[in-house]
Amino acid sequence: MSTRKPIEVFDDWAKQGKDAGMESGHAAAVGEMLALALSHVAELGREFSTIDAGCGNGWVVRDLAMMPLCRRAIGVDGAESMIKKAKEIDPEGEYHHADLQEWQPETPVDLVHSMEVFYYVEDTNALLSHISGWLKPGGYLIFGVDRYTENPESHDWDSQVGCFMALLSEDEWAEMVSKAGFSIIKMWRAAPDPSRDWPGTLAFLCIRDG
Repeated sequence: MSTRKPIEVFDDWAKQGKDAGMESGHAAAVGEMLALALSHVAELGREFSTIDAGCGNGWVVRDLAMMPLCRRAIGVDGAESMIKKAKEIDPEGEYHHADLQEWQPETPVDLVHSMEVFYYVEDTNALLSHISGWLKPGGYLIFGVDRYTENPESHDWDSQVGCFMALLSEDEWAEMVSKAGFSIIKMWRAAPDPSRDWPGTLAFLCIRDG
């Protein structure tokens, strides 16, 4: 199997226009995830700040920025072409081309969102622990992954795409999230589609401990 880096794959996808398909393909699950996360953020009773980790062309950042109480929405992605496209679409938006495992926000935020990103790193637990530092104490992490053991369709994606992808069970994901300093509010499968035997996105809403 090829040893291409995931960011190289996503860089190519942006150049090929595949980012639009990523947006449409994940919209249902992301909409369900954000609805739950934002209902909890609303309970803070104040304006909030947010980061999309692995933002692609910035579509989630733009959606979050339109929320009435959102005062700052930030996108971060390791694929340079994705960030270039995000800035072309949204010149006034805040987007950073950076390695998620190294980047730090200027100040902690209230909410971090991520979709289909965390299994592309070899040390997912370290990334989750790093991202916990992006959040204020009591801040929320909402994320989803489509590749997990209980989703057989996803098992050969690494061969198809040609890069590293961790394959973990639902219980293994839950254990890593807890070890990274989060308490799980809800773990579920978002936007399942029985018509095509799609079990749904494995989604987590978590709150940072401490």
